[in-house]
Amino acid sequence: MNYNIKEFKESVKGKKVAVVGIGVSNAPLIEMLLNYGAEVIACDKKEDFGELEEKFKNKNVKFFLGKDYLKGVLNSDIIFRTPSLRPDNEYLKIAKEKGAYVTSEIREFLKYCPAKIFGVTGSDGKTTTTTLIYEMLKEEGYRVFLGGNIGNPLLNRIEEIDMEDYVVVELSSFQLMDVDYSPNVSVITNLSPNHLDIHKGMDEYINSKKNIFLYQKLNDIVILNEDNEITNSMKGEIRSNIRTFSMKDSNAFSYFDGQNLICNNNVICNVKDVKLIGMHNIENLLAAFSAVYGFVSLDSMRKVATNFTGVEHRIEFVREIDGIKFYNDSIASSPTRTVAGLKSFNKKVILIAGGYDKKIPFDELAVEGIDKIKTLILMGATKEKIEKAFEDEMEKRNINIPILKVDTLEEAVKKAYNLAQSGDIITLSPACASFDMFRNFEERGKKFKEIVMRL
Repeated sequence: MNYNIKEFKESVKGKKVAVVGIGVSNAPLIEMLLNYGAEVIACDKKEDFGELEEKFKNKNVKFFLGKDYLKGVLNSDIIFRTPSLRPDNEYLKIAKEKGAYVTSEIREFLKYCPAKIFGVTGSDGKTTTTTLIYEMLKEEGYRVFLGGNIGNPLLNRIEEIDMEDYVVVELSSFQLMDVDYSPNVSVITNLSPNHLDIHKGMDEYINSKKNIFLYQKLNDIVILNEDNEITNSMKGEIRSNIRTFSMKDSNAFSYFDGQNLICNNNVICNVKDVKLIGMHNIENLLAAFSAVYGFVSLDSMRKVATNFTGVEHRIEFVREIDGIKFYNDSIASSPTRTVAGLKSFNKKVILIAGGYDKKIPFDELAVEGIDKIKTLILMGATKEKIEKAFEDEMEKRNINIPILKVDTLEEAVKKAYNLAQSGDIITLSPACASFDMFRNFEERGKKFKEIVMRL
């Protein structure tokens, strides 16, 4: 069924529309809704929005801020929830019972976007894979829009997008929880325990990810990681076309043979020509190849694969001082992501880790990472949990690595620098979210780089 943006305009005109969360994606959404004739109610637990609040108050936006911010949704016709607010929140349930339509910025975009959409989700590698797909489509000469969880809102730009354009969106489990429209080409990079502080359990987390393909049409495409047990087990639920990628199985649509990256029996490039660091990025390239095959030429795939150097905050080289190299891997907000980062280096590193507690275990970080770490410096709410996991593993193996606990990122960097010798690598790869000390992983990464540049 093809939906037209005119329908969306008509659906919001004259309606009371509550927007929960006045963050990056929702400020442009509020502007759009006002332009379409909606009465906007802006709700946020933060109490002060300064100039933004003044600007919107002058346009008759009603504000519900602070502790009781969700009371603003109760008399609304339409509610746009922020991804971090669960769809089964008590206030949303009451509003729904009163007849409100509950949705989100990304859900409405997936419903009304006229262009072909490539969607990427997973526990690790989402942003790099999303960016690789975007770069390959762009290299081919298409007009491409990039957004979603990567930080760019798209619904407010929908009238700029034509049928012959392409859109690439990164999708988090929170965005996908109540989505009932799927992208045309959907990628699941891998799945492992994550965000169990908000999801009710691993099953809910996995089920939310499945929404990326459950509503596809028969001629749409799903890309699955053959090597990941959870994604591989989803094949029976898929009605559309399946393409797999693998680091070892030559029967996969895209695979790595130990030397070459191969897609549908075509050698795209040699691993030595890839500039991205780490074997997890070879996986990300294989996923991207599987997604864009048939849409772009092999040359476009090859050019991006051999020239792309990475995305900020992802094993990003910051600086070398007296032979000591600093890397910013602030994106690593899960143990599996940190392990992948550690395996990217060919020597033991001084690791700075720890942060907000997402209620996920750190045993895997200790088991897989202990041989890759020279010294472990821990900070944030999870430092004791991570220390315990490593102490248990050290006792099992009868080995010892120094563990230091600090209170701030600045203290962590200075301690690491004072301990390091020429030839050492210091990497910030937290294995945790940043919310105990920072607004997001970007702010954490930028702060790390600032501290390193001041050394």
